[in-house]
Amino acid sequence: MFTGIIQEKGKIFQIANSIDGKKFSIESKNIFKELEIGDSVAVNGVCQTVVEINKNIFTVDTVNETLKKTTLKDLKIGASVNLETAVLPTTKMGGHFVQGHIDTVGNILQINKLQNSAEFLFSFSPQFRKYLATTGSIAIDGVSLTTAQIFDSSFKVALIPHTIETTIFTNYKIGDKVNLEFDIIGKYVESILLYSANSRVNEEFEPKSFLSSFIDQPQL
Repeated sequence: MFTGIIQEKGKIFQIANSIDGKKFSIESKNIFKELEIGDSVAVNGVCQTVVEINKNIFTVDTVNETLKKTTLKDLKIGASVNLETAVLPTTKMGGHFVQGHIDTVGNILQINKLQNSAEFLFSFSPQFRKYLATTGSIAIDGVSLTTAQIFDSSFKVALIPHTIETTIFTNYKIGDKVNLEFDIIGKYVESILLYSANSRVNEEFEPKSFLSSFIDQPQL
C-alpha cells in the first residue's frame, strides 16, 4: 500500500531480460537507505518487490503480465521514474490509498502551462469512467492527484509547481503514456453493489426444495 506522495525521482541504471520478464536496476539518492530485500516499492505507480540492493542501486523483478499492462515495458536506461516506499503505520496520509495495481494506461492529450501551475489532460478507456468523480482521487504514474474536470474518455488535473518539479511530470510530453490507478473505494463499492444485485437475482430464481415447498403450502 502507498499514498501517492512521491519520495524521489530515481533513474533506470540497467535493464536485463529474465525468464519471466525483465529486471530493472534503479539508482536512487535516498530511498535505498530504507529498503531491504523483499520490500515493496512503487515504480511509476507499479508495486514491485526489491530482489537485490547494491549500494544506492536496487533491483526489481517485473513479470511479463505487469509489462503488458503498464508503461514499464517502455522504460529505457537513463529514464527517470517516480519512487515511493510502502506505507508504514507512522506514515502521513498526504495522498490517498494507492495499491500499486495499475488499472489501465492513459495518454497525455494536452499540457497547458499556466503562470504558477499546469493543467494536464489525459485520455483513458471509457469503460473506466465509472471510477472517476469530480474532485476525486486518482494515481497517475504513482502520483496522488485530484480530478478537476471529467469527460467521457478523458479527464483533467491541475498541478502545483512543487509536484511537477519533484516528479517525472516535468518530463512529460503530449502523446506520452502513463499508468492510471483509480480509487480503490469506488471499485469496492461497485463490487458490493454488483454482488448484492446478483445475489437478489439468484434468490428469485433459485429452485425451492421439496421441503420448503411443503412448508410454504397454506395450512387447511
